[in-house]
Amino acid sequence: MAKKEESVKLLGFWISPFSRRVEMALKLKGVPYEYLEEDLPKKSTLLLELNPVHKKVPVLVHNDKLLSESHVILEYIDQTWNNNPILPHDPYEKAMVRFWAKFVDEQILPVGFMPLVKAEKGIDVAIEEIREMLMFLEKEVTGKDFFGGKTIGFLDMVAGSMIPFCLARAWECMGIDMTPEDTFPELNRWIKNLNEVEIVRECIPPKEKHIERMKKIIERAKSTF
Repeated sequence: MAKKEESVKLLGFWISPFSRRVEMALKLKGVPYEYLEEDLPKKSTLLLELNPVHKKVPVLVHNDKLLSESHVILEYIDQTWNNNPILPHDPYEKAMVRFWAKFVDEQILPVGFMPLVKAEKGIDVAIEEIREMLMFLEKEVTGKDFFGGKTIGFLDMVAGSMIPFCLARAWECMGIDMTPEDTFPELNRWIKNLNEVEIVRECIPPKEKHIERMKKIIERAKSTF
């Protein structure tokens, strides 16, 4: 178990859902940490030194231990600081949380942003594809306050940082209502619950500033094709 005097540092980027979710976990666990902001897309010498493999944020530095990749970091945090668990104890439930977390990052993210930016005539097809994926999460959170049950957990941090506080802001920039309440009542209820959690609110990028940044990213992406 980690000691209070141990050193914890996090390299992140303010709009990165991957570093935002790690901050949520650290705050939930009550772990004191030093946050080091990267100025992406520039990559600092420190980032390249600490994460030479992927050259990306987040990077967690726990004493002399270096960790990258947000899912790996979240699991490490959960196993190192035992209070306020974010992963279920049951092996099957834990496996399913990992499955849906990978689904968010590996299935929803790749189709949830850039294909929409590039889509012209086929944008309705792209929207429908994303909604079909989101419907799996709608069913998964039905009847629960959070994916983690009564409190936020691993999947809430992954899906929460990615969908309502990242992709949804990009969709807003593009004038797309991806999750209308009549179609996704459970996801919308879950998002409202997330907004009531203090540690989540502390980790959400400021909306207006975030949307302005998203608009620039979208404009830049459109200019490349």
